[in-house]
Amino acid sequence: MQGGGSTDMTLAFELAALKRLADPEAVFADARTWSEYVGVVSDKPTYVVTNFTRKNRIRQDFFSGPRGKSESLENVKRQFETDRHVLIGTTDGDAAAVADEVGWEFLPVEQAAEAAEWALGDPESTRKQREGDDDRDDWP
Repeated sequence: MQGGGSTDMTLAFELAALKRLADPEAVFADARTWSEYVGVVSDKPTYVVTNFTRKNRIRQDFFSGPRGKSESLENVKRQFETDRHVLIGTTDGDAAAVADEVGWEFLPVEQAAEAAEWALGDPESTRKQREGDDDRDDWP
């Protein structure tokens, strides 16, 4: 994912795809170097997305809130006018169909991880290693 292409891109991660990446915090940091806007979309309640992003120290430019993925992607596309809008998702759900329906490109998380050299794995394990197995909760 690095190099060659335009950085005028809005990149959305499906929450399920983020949960397949070993270090979502590092992935977001990397994606910010070649994307204009980076965020998370999900059909899950807002607190589920917020809990995951806080625990993994992810600063997102947008998230789906109480809406479904289709409505969220449509709103993000209207709000962030970039050359490309790309959804990184899983192939075991409806993400590809949703992306196509709202005019976004779809990229399976495995393919994105390979291209960007992101490790697949368990983010909970990575986070605990980083914190030294401290079971603290980052909630304010």
